[in-house]
Amino acid sequence: MVADDVAAANVDLSIKIFGSKSLFKPREQYQPLSRGQLDMTVFPLSYAGGQQPAYNLTLMPGLVKNHDHAARLSSSSFMEAIEAKMAEDDVMVLVHGYLAGGFVGKDKCITKPDDVKGLQTRAAGKAFEQMLAGAGASIASMASSEIYNAMQTGVLNAANTSSSSFVSYRIYEQVKCYTPAGDVALWFMYQPLLMNKGKFDSLSGEQQAALKAAAAKAQAFYLEEAKKQDAVSADVFKEAGVEIANMSAADFEAWRAIAQETSYKKFVSDVPEGQQLLDMALAVE
Repeated sequence: MVADDVAAANVDLSIKIFGSKSLFKPREQYQPLSRGQLDMTVFPLSYAGGQQPAYNLTLMPGLVKNHDHAARLSSSSFMEAIEAKMAEDDVMVLVHGYLAGGFVGKDKCITKPDDVKGLQTRAAGKAFEQMLAGAGASIASMASSEIYNAMQTGVLNAANTSSSSFVSYRIYEQVKCYTPAGDVALWFMYQPLLMNKGKFDSLSGEQQAALKAAAAKAQAFYLEEAKKQDAVSADVFKEAGVEIANMSAADFEAWRAIAQETSYKKFVSDVPEGQQLLDMALAVE
């Protein structure tokens, strides 16, 4: 969308898209971006948590309740603080956006912490592993692409990942119950369109304006499509005969209470300004 709208603006700027990790491996894009070897990328910011530990807050259980809450976070002082970290690395945000996810259970529904006790569970992200372990789950670390086989062979009883991964990897063929992202969801990942700041600053005022206008339009589209993706995933699972369970607000608070004693505590101990950043995120209603 951004590439098409910038081309249509006729400001002598073209954006060439390289798919299928043909330029850099997915997790290794942040450094090339900050060095100006890569101009733009759609990137889960938590992948760069090794370079900037503060970014781990953008894939943290219970910080985001739903997509509208995610949009408010994106325009909050919390995000301003995260963007200040990016600026140190010569990186800026063009389009804010979050993707949501849910849980699947091979033999039963997963909505509250008690449901994962004793289960071999795959979590998307370290912070989620810490929280699930705190709830009594055994953790099996693997890529989303490996969930299907692990369910099929009995290695996994439960998993969490993004709505789109659950569908694209056909996990509905291996599970009894799906808890999609609905009015409340536990798993949200910040995945913005980032740009090298030096490159943006080098553009003419006309080119910058075209990029910003295209980005604003894309951001509104992203929010609506992300909501749709969750609803579509639930429909796909339902059509496949999988039971659909919904997480309640009380379930969400129970998970967050465990996250506070596990994931949040670890983040605060690891990151010097961690408590301040966490408080800023939690303050967004």
